[in-house]
Amino acid sequence: MSRDVLRQQGKDIARRLGLEALPSPVPGFDDLMAEAVHGGVWGRPNLALADRAICSLAVLSILQRLAALKPMVGAALNLGLTPRNIVEVFVQVGLYAGFVTTETSAAVAQEVFSARGLGVPSEPPSSDTEEMLDRKGREVMADLHGERAQQGYAAPGNAVTGALYPMAIRYGYGELWSRPGLERRQRMLCALAAFTAMGLESQLRKFAGSARNVGLSREEVIEAVIQTAPYSGFPRALNGLAILSEVFQGVPN
Repeated sequence: MSRDVLRQQGKDIARRLGLEALPSPVPGFDDLMAEAVHGGVWGRPNLALADRAICSLAVLSILQRLAALKPMVGAALNLGLTPRNIVEVFVQVGLYAGFVTTETSAAVAQEVFSARGLGVPSEPPSSDTEEMLDRKGREVMADLHGERAQQGYAAPGNAVTGALYPMAIRYGYGELWSRPGLERRQRMLCALAAFTAMGLESQLRKFAGSARNVGLSREEVIEAVIQTAPYSGFPRALNGLAILSEVFQGVPN
């Protein structure tokens, strides 16, 4: 494919997403974005555009790139994601980057929702007891990670990490991974994008090894990491891909 064709493809994708921006004052930057970002990354196969939007929302929320997050919320809506889907991305990655990011990202998204006459449906508070959440969390953790669920900092005999990790089981796996609004495969996309963007290598290695347990293919995992490159940088995406090459070594496609 020639650069001109790729550039035009990128412009078409940006138009579909609603991400056409005012002309940049930087010479040639608009063509670079069309070619490298929208054509070269968003135009890649093996991951649906809506899934790419989820990964992009996750990274922009984590990094608090709020000016870029606002049009990305609009792009996600254009691709068929609902307001609830979008705010659940912010909730999921708030577990990894801090829930203050959830609040600020959701406030930005609300501006977009309001402008379109949309809202996030309310729901009754969870009635699960702490014991129920703990049990659910252990079950979800085992479903996701199998025998690796209790390795590393998750080892039950570690008195130091054990001061915090039970809360991760209760509220992370028991509450967040069980919330409505996103499927588990979509929450996994959030996690993969988040760990790549934050440079959390051990977490990326663990969750990449579990991604097939929620229905993601090897190619989709790779593309989720690649999707982060325009937003958190190519070096971190390449570091993430290097980890995937280790995780997938000897694993059939």
